[in-house]
Amino acid sequence: MKFKIFLSLILISTFITPTAQAADKGWRYWGYFQAPPGAKTWIAATTGPTVDIADGAVEGWSFVFSSDDIPSMAPRVKPDFKSICAGVKFDKDVKRIGLVIDFGSQTYSPKGEKVKKTITTCVRVAKESQGIDVLGQAVKVRAAGSGLICGLAGYPAKECGVEINTPKALIKK
Repeated sequence: MKFKIFLSLILISTFITPTAQAADKGWRYWGYFQAPPGAKTWIAATTGPTVDIADGAVEGWSFVFSSDDIPSMAPRVKPDFKSICAGVKFDKDVKRIGLVIDFGSQTYSPKGEKVKKTITTCVRVAKESQGIDVLGQAVKVRAAGSGLICGLAGYPAKECGVEINTPKALIKK
């Protein structure tokens, strides 16, 4: 049973997050991160955003460059629910979720596009809402037929999880 769950997670992450073909190349895509209630650090999500999330959690999205199938560049804003949702009152009929969308770095941004300012907000959604509902409440979402998130708030404008050469500024010397 444990092996089936492990295999399922590998298959899910393979379809959701592209993997690099070679060390001198990588992928530019939206990485998905989560922080359960009370957590102060990001955890790279092993599933897509069609999962249940608890009141008090923080969802994170970061436009990343990675040569691995697990995004390593978490949002630069810490997942601090109390700070993000300060002043948003508890209501037993909805859940409050902190949301951070980090548009990444100009170093690996698509040619001709300007990196947007990080979005940090508190979203109130129905109790049965999933991560994708939280995201859609805050920004316009563009996704591929496979479910891969391609663009958030119009960034990037057209591409979706493309393979690129490793930017020179990211090559370790």
